[in-house]
Amino acid sequence: MGLEKYESKQQQILKPASRIFPLISRFDMLTPALQDKVEEWTATEDRCSFKVKGFTVKLRIIEREENKMIKISGDDEGTSAPIDFTFWIQLHEVNDSDTRIRLVLHAELNMMMRMMIGGKIQGGLDKA
Repeated sequence: MGLEKYESKQQQILKPASRIFPLISRFDMLTPALQDKVEEWTATEDRCSFKVKGFTVKLRIIEREENKMIKISGDDEGTSAPIDFTFWIQLHEVNDSDTRIRLVLHAELNMMMRMMIGGKIQGGLDKA
């Protein structure tokens, strides 16, 4: 097993970080955008749960740095998650109308998983 790091390309959002951060730093703020796109979406400020292709995914925000970063991990509540991971959403405000956003995923993957899904993870981050 090895810790793999996947990073998205940096994207530009033409808004200040202070307008973006409140929307992405609480799972319940994402409900209008996601409730029709995934099955069984439920969310509180710090936790969310949903189904994708029959699998239940549970996430938990474990750290926030205002207008700079949100750190998310799997929320397995005592059960073993199939992949141990940590996910960062990083914001860098260049000026009041230019914020750069990057997604970073650290995942503990064995060689087989790395070969099977590594490219899909990178592709998914770049499309987000």
